[in-house]
Amino acid sequence: MRHRIAIVLTIFLAFHSGIAADVPATGRGPDPGEFSSEQFEVKATRGHKAAMRDGIRLSVDIFQPESPGKFPAILIITPYGNNPGYATRGAWFARRGYIVAVADSRGRYDSEGTWDPFDPKHKTDGYDLVEWLAAQSWCDGKIGMMGLSYMGWTQWWTATQAPPSLKAIVPEVAPPDQFYNLPYQNGVLAAVMMDWAGAMAGRVGQILGPGPYGGFATAERREHDYRQLPYIKLNENRGALDSPWFEKWILSNLASDTYWRDIAYQTPESYAKIAVPSLAVSGWFDGDANGTPLNYLAMKKHGATPEARRPRLVIGPWPHIFNQSQKVGAFDYGPEAVINWDGYVCRWFDHYLKGIANGVNNDPPVHVFVMGRNRWHAEQDWPLPQTRWTKYFLRSGGHANSIDGDGTLNTSPGGTGDFDTFTYDPAKPTRSAYTSGHIEDGAVDTRKSSSGADVLVYTTPPLDEEVEVTGPISAKLYAATSARDTDWIVHLVDVAPNGYSALLCEGVMRARHRDPERNGAFNPDKLSTIEPDEIYEYTIEFWRATGNAFAKGHRIRVEISSSYFPLYLPNLNTGADNIGLETKVVVAEQKIFHTAKYPSHVVLPVIPRR
Repeated sequence: MRHRIAIVLTIFLAFHSGIAADVPATGRGPDPGEFSSEQFEVKATRGHKAAMRDGIRLSVDIFQPESPGKFPAILIITPYGNNPGYATRGAWFARRGYIVAVADSRGRYDSEGTWDPFDPKHKTDGYDLVEWLAAQSWCDGKIGMMGLSYMGWTQWWTATQAPPSLKAIVPEVAPPDQFYNLPYQNGVLAAVMMDWAGAMAGRVGQILGPGPYGGFATAERREHDYRQLPYIKLNENRGALDSPWFEKWILSNLASDTYWRDIAYQTPESYAKIAVPSLAVSGWFDGDANGTPLNYLAMKKHGATPEARRPRLVIGPWPHIFNQSQKVGAFDYGPEAVINWDGYVCRWFDHYLKGIANGVNNDPPVHVFVMGRNRWHAEQDWPLPQTRWTKYFLRSGGHANSIDGDGTLNTSPGGTGDFDTFTYDPAKPTRSAYTSGHIEDGAVDTRKSSSGADVLVYTTPPLDEEVEVTGPISAKLYAATSARDTDWIVHLVDVAPNGYSALLCEGVMRARHRDPERNGAFNPDKLSTIEPDEIYEYTIEFWRATGNAFAKGHRIRVEISSSYFPLYLPNLNTGADNIGLETKVVVAEQKIFHTAKYPSHVVLPVIPRR
């Protein structure tokens, strides 16, 4: 039997089960092995009131075994209300001897207080809910947490407060801090979070009509709404007035602002307070993909206890609503793509909440699914220890524009041209290949989106043998713009012999966020100066990694542009400190250099043949 969850508002940061029960584990994916069997009937009660330290009461629904005695509990804190998915997943665990508590976030649905997605009170609310739950007569005092996306945020926020009764967490597709993904993707406004802001205005879900994000993300609405300036008026223009926090997002356009600093959790100081083990999962096409590996690396380094410093990382061939199907977009990743995730989660909690010596703590710390080969691999670390970091240099005769240009990609620098140039007009942005306006489409075909002169394309010859690329990716660009600010967007693409050009992952950066003291790397805390036509170094860490075997006869491709609409809101190129307040656009002439002095390239994590 397979449990599935209804998606609230079909919005991006929604809740799902993650369950693919009774699917046998194959290959070397996460193996649930033996985990608690169904033993109990389920008792469900709704509307418990838990008082927070400031007197605000949060509403909590409880799913528990219909049996005397005390049981460990699993807490979910959600802004999405009582959708049927919580009852389904809650009952699944309750039948196996767990209490599942589902709490409405502060200011949402049946909970008191004022809603702001990034109110720092969410951190202390998490602490207070853990300890309230632990103190109930039917709880044995051992608490775990689980849930995806925003509920991943609530887990990390809670864990930084170190509630003594919290013993383990399972953050699923958890986003990183807000300038590395949402609402700012390395300084670039992500459209999906603008849609989410409309749907999440007020106390309950806002519904404009059919379509994702309560109708806020239809192609027609995006086409109209995202061309209205200034961006700070977006929710007002959409009629989503009950969202005063949206203006804070735009006005607070640096991570150093108090608004963002108070909710941040990805700092060494915060990680050093987290004392519990974490089992984290993401997908290669997860819109929050970078949160999971960033947290894995940081917990290894900064976690407060030996167990906390042994995090677990699972990355599959999935979008944000993960582990639901072996097919994503145009690709079928085979039967191994769907795993018994909640069985594995149950085994995790059996060990850390019930004290069962089932060996889950000795499992390999990393499991990754390699697309193309369509197999899981168990690994000892991330990035994979056997990685060969390989530079692929951009080359051309000076005309790399579009898939019909002369751009090539090679492991040695060279070429007859010194640079390639293209025009970026914010009023005519490069169109995204995603038909949904988001990356849930999987490895979309970029041939149409890269057919214009506003995209530079660099491609290897057909490969003589398979090349596996698994891990984080970076790009080193030496670039100039005629404007005082712009964006740089770099794609990694797998080109099949039939021409299908599968978009695997990308890196983006607002130019003024380059840090001249760190080789042009992204700095969320401050802006630098961009002088027109000056050549600057940019180090762009892709926000999504990949795990892909480029087959023999395929080609590796890199695409460069300055926009990808409507996935990202266009940079208006004015050079103003705050793009969200601007009402005019500046057309920019862009140059990407590839000479001996300015050797633009990407660094790919090539894995030796297994």
